[in-house]
Amino acid sequence: MPLKGVPPPASPAPSSVHIAAAPKPHVCFLAPTTWPVLTGDKEIKVVGGAEVQQSVIARELARRGYRVSMISIDYGQPDKAVVDGITVYKIHKPDEGLPVIRFIHPRLTSLWSALTRIDADVYYQRTAAAYTGYMAKFCRMHGRKSIYAGASDVDFLPGQQDIRYTRDKWLFEYGLKRVDTVVVQNSVQRQQLKENYGRDGVLIPSCYSPPEGVRPDRNGYVLWAASMRPSKRPELMLEIARRLPAYRFVMIGGPDPGRREQQYFASIRDAAMKLPNVEVKGFVPFVEAERYFDGARVVLNTSLYEGFPNTFLQAWGRGIPTLAFIDTGSRRGGVPVYDIVGDVSEASWKMERLMRDDILWQQASGRVSAHFRDCHSVDAIVERYEREIVAGVQPR
Repeated sequence: MPLKGVPPPASPAPSSVHIAAAPKPHVCFLAPTTWPVLTGDKEIKVVGGAEVQQSVIARELARRGYRVSMISIDYGQPDKAVVDGITVYKIHKPDEGLPVIRFIHPRLTSLWSALTRIDADVYYQRTAAAYTGYMAKFCRMHGRKSIYAGASDVDFLPGQQDIRYTRDKWLFEYGLKRVDTVVVQNSVQRQQLKENYGRDGVLIPSCYSPPEGVRPDRNGYVLWAASMRPSKRPELMLEIARRLPAYRFVMIGGPDPGRREQQYFASIRDAAMKLPNVEVKGFVPFVEAERYFDGARVVLNTSLYEGFPNTFLQAWGRGIPTLAFIDTGSRRGGVPVYDIVGDVSEASWKMERLMRDDILWQQASGRVSAHFRDCHSVDAIVERYEREIVAGVQPR
């Protein structure tokens, strides 16, 4: 309490010294095949959901002031190329080295060298692969944080992962048990992770940033977009198209590398040529695939299993209804956001209804648009990643 007649002490002068905000962690994405999607390359025939997600998340983290690096296969790009604030370090070429031996050199040696050179605080890797084991081992040895993100519902089913060699399956499971954090896309994956590996997963949905100003085309076609492989079951799409000759169907997606995959693609393409209402576009770079969504009225997914299809986000971000044989667990008020079907007959009559009935279509469009805004926006999802990235990490 001031004394009478004595003026109160003057406020201290503002200090010219500012306390700097704590530096954000350096994050490295171990994303070997993401370069073509990140850069919009139209010549390299690589595209996939994991590549899209890593590009979106890495860009947003860089925009938010994080130092972001990425490890990529050598597609001919310069080492340490900078794309939208992301420094990309290259490792081996796609087919470099001698069979069998190349598993060690140049693949493991070049990867380990890149992990060491980058020296990040946090390493992030997505999709089941031997890389998971390498990353986990490196981070354990060097006291860095590791995050593995699932990309498919089979990632957490022992022995069923989309991995070719038994050796690589072992390395993946070695890593899955040792990474610091496991991110899952849906509640099914979280349950499988707990039941089969005894680990708790962090549920973070996929995200997407749709082009501004795009609107669904009510007069458009049915779009099927995926890699042309048996698990995607494109033959079901052809049967639905055969039953609905009044409507146009467009298929985009090429085969995985390999002779058998090429033969499978050729068989689907030949069968499609016999249907006058089906167009097969083959492989389409991600940046060009976007315009096929602009012209679609409904997006069809016939996969046997998925994690969370990016095609759903590309559709929902535009207000395009989807119909699928898989259940991603997406709900609004306890009701599925999109039509989930069990067989071709059910898929055919529900598809016909969506293509014919404008009122029903408008209701479905509004439902997926609202769900996308609430659950899959980039801002909301990347904030959840930030919490996992900074937890327990002391940037250097």
